[in-house]
Amino acid sequence: MTDHKTTHKTRARDGGVLPAGSRAPAFTLKSTPDQSVSLSEFLGQPVILAFYPADWSLVCSDQMSLYNEVLPEFRRYGAELIGISVDGAWCHAAFASARKLHFPLLADFEPKGAVARSYGVYRAADGFTERALFVINPEGVITWSHVSPVGVNPGAEGILAALEALHPEESKP
Repeated sequence: MTDHKTTHKTRARDGGVLPAGSRAPAFTLKSTPDQSVSLSEFLGQPVILAFYPADWSLVCSDQMSLYNEVLPEFRRYGAELIGISVDGAWCHAAFASARKLHFPLLADFEPKGAVARSYGVYRAADGFTERALFVINPEGVITWSHVSPVGVNPGAEGILAALEALHPEESKP
């Protein structure tokens, strides 16, 4: 059985993916053309960061739609889900509206990929991010990270296992 508290896969360039035990780098990104969201706003609760390559691609659409469906399970653990890609805020707004998403999509747009770089998941040669997941505990420390191949939807099982590990008293028998 895999220990989701410490598991991570390194596929990113420029030094690799931040592993479990690392402090999550702070950021503030646009959630709409005139509003921003900071990671610090969620201190005291678990946070799921879902970096994805691009709005509108088939795999990204499937992944974000799946997370939207599983959102009640994430919230059962008190967790906030945040999607991040290098697309702009206007693109995110259209994508979220079309997919009826109920979680924020943040624009790591300018400087392009700066937040993704800080987490070790920016693909400079491609101009977009890895398909990477991070679970951050209420104290702001990464407890689990995972990178999938760009063309593969990682699903939600790893996220849920990482959230269960944060709340073992709520785990199902």
